[in-house]
Amino acid sequence: MPRSYNPLPPNREQLMNTQNYTASLAVDQTPDQVFAAITNPRGWWSGQIEGRTDQLGAEFKYHYRDVHRARFKITEFVPGKKVVWHVVENYFDFVEDKTEWTGTDVVFEIGKQGNQTELRFTHVGLVPAYQCYNVCSDAWGTYVKGSLRDLITTGKGQPNPIEGIVARAREMALLDQTNAARMRSVGQ
Repeated sequence: MPRSYNPLPPNREQLMNTQNYTASLAVDQTPDQVFAAITNPRGWWSGQIEGRTDQLGAEFKYHYRDVHRARFKITEFVPGKKVVWHVVENYFDFVEDKTEWTGTDVVFEIGKQGNQTELRFTHVGLVPAYQCYNVCSDAWGTYVKGSLRDLITTGKGQPNPIEGIVARAREMALLDQTNAARMRSVGQ
């Protein structure tokens, strides 16, 4: 059955210059506190990150099961002001073009807005023409406006809530199996 989406135009560079996904938030914390939270993605995005996330030129990997794997390189790192993650490699199992994010940039810009610190998040290259746009923009919105904001403002984010839900479901299933086995052994 054919899929109903707009295929990626052949000119990725031209595509990346229009309609990038963006989210902003303002908090009472300092630019340095916001920067510290951003550079700790294990605290707000996922515990499934391997490698350094706190220095220019570092590379790190993210994975969630076989659904999403990516490798990022930190190409800009200006304390209290800006961080850029360049997507070196990407794999999605739920879209036709498995590499949709490859070559895109995840940009965090920090500035003052009155008495508050503003964080502007832009995924340069994540545009509506991508098949993953709706799912990916919803996910980024949840992570940036929810989990990252919470890490900044309370010191505790909710990295990969999906992973937590899956882990709890597995624990409950194991407990159910254990209880069922006990019931069978008592009944015999």
